[in-house]
Amino acid sequence: MLTRIDHVMICVPDLDRGIETYSRIGFDIHPGGVHTGKGTHNAISFNEDDYLELLAVPDRGEYLRNSPYGGLLEFIEAGGGLRYVILQSEDLAADVAAMRIRGVDVGDAIEGARRTPAGQELRWRAAMLGERNPLPLFFIQHLTPVAKRRRQVPAAGSHPNGVLRVERVYIAVTDLAASAADYMRVLGAPPKFERGTVINADMAVFGLGPTGLTLAQPFGPGPTADALARRGPGPFQILYRTSGMDGAARCMVDHGLPPPARGVRNTGEQAMLVVPADACGVYIGFVGPA
Repeated sequence: MLTRIDHVMICVPDLDRGIETYSRIGFDIHPGGVHTGKGTHNAISFNEDDYLELLAVPDRGEYLRNSPYGGLLEFIEAGGGLRYVILQSEDLAADVAAMRIRGVDVGDAIEGARRTPAGQELRWRAAMLGERNPLPLFFIQHLTPVAKRRRQVPAAGSHPNGVLRVERVYIAVTDLAASAADYMRVLGAPPKFERGTVINADMAVFGLGPTGLTLAQPFGPGPTADALARRGPGPFQILYRTSGMDGAARCMVDHGLPPPARGVRNTGEQAMLVVPADACGVYIGFVGPA
């Protein structure tokens, strides 16, 4: 069973600059280590149960020889940004089997590992969609318990911007009905249709535990239309729940960023957005109490 959004992968040309950027937004983020044999390394910002991953390619030759992330170099050279939404599974082999029954092209669950700078080995199983289902998703089952995974950063879930957890991730599409059908085949459950008043888009929201995977088709100017114009269909925004909107905004201003623009969601809550120019090509949203 797919249980939640596990993490998001933001691909950047330079990891140190990416860390600096997300530190300015108020995330407590640290180098995560090297993906052995893949030519990539990352940085991690851990929340309550999910995390943000920045990924870069320090060894181009090693990446080209042996990497699961096809097209990554081209993606980064085009500006980088939000590349994948990774969904957590309780039993990945069973979820892969269920997807195949629904006609989904998905690979086998393959074991992976990463060693942190402190020497901790983290292990998982992961599966990726095949060429017939080219969606920006892949799937993970952690073999390292969450309590141990949280130890890879000094104070997991303690961010100056007050972020607690990921609320939703948004994927821009040009045909909401057709895309919803594609994602429903992969995810095995129907979405709820809503209208997004901050991003000016009609939405199909797939509930995954406490998180939502949201397809968005613009009905007017706004972040979704901007994302489609800049990069075409694909993930473009992460919405985080924070313990305090005003505190998050002050944190960013104190680090030299402009105050994030605010709007009102269809739920009646206020939300604010950090624009892609200040977040490595991604819209970063915040929602929560004042």
